[in-house]
Amino acid sequence: MALLTVGHRGLMGVEPENTLRSFRRAEREGLDVIELDLHLSKDGALVVMHDAVVDRTTDGSGPIGGLTLAELRGLDAGQGERVPVFEEVVAAVRAPLQAEIKDRAAARVLAEAVREHDLHRRVTVISFHDDALRETREQLPEMPLVLVAGRSAPTAPERARELGAEMVSLDLRHLDAETVERCRAFGIKVISWTVNTADELARARELKLDGVVTDLPGIRQAVSRAA
Repeated sequence: MALLTVGHRGLMGVEPENTLRSFRRAEREGLDVIELDLHLSKDGALVVMHDAVVDRTTDGSGPIGGLTLAELRGLDAGQGERVPVFEEVVAAVRAPLQAEIKDRAAARVLAEAVREHDLHRRVTVISFHDDALRETREQLPEMPLVLVAGRSAPTAPERARELGAEMVSLDLRHLDAETVERCRAFGIKVISWTVNTADELARARELKLDGVVTDLPGIRQAVSRAA
């Protein structure tokens, strides 16, 4: 079975991350799923950006939560791209989405958007934060969940089982066969991030993972050739 390929913030290795340009590129390159990050603006919009501040990825500065959507719209997110909101991504691409949230407040707003736009079958909610996933489970009992973990990867199988997550997305650098085996015992799928080189892809195959998160179109092509 072919590895699932997840485009990281679109395809951030070749396009400005978390922009419509990046998401469209990921879809055009054939990535199976597109991953994005969500924060709330000062006026409660679901803003697509990884960091809690705008400094790294735009020509502005300051926290997302301190800026209105109108103020965020005035920023350049790279190559003339604007900071999108979640609903724009839903309209711009047809691929399944992994929406990463950071807290309970974002979980509640995302749940409203999922209900409003009937996205239950298209969106998976992912998070490093157990509380955010618990809030999602309370708001949307049938919503697929993915627990994300870095250094805490060894604790992920038990945490995911407790949360009712169907998948974990784990840092390849902190992932070993024993952790994968425990996930398998619980019926939990395992994908890893960030897989950008042939060696990293080989390691993912060695671990018999279900999928990989990548910044680059070449990984999707390599997976396709091997299928």
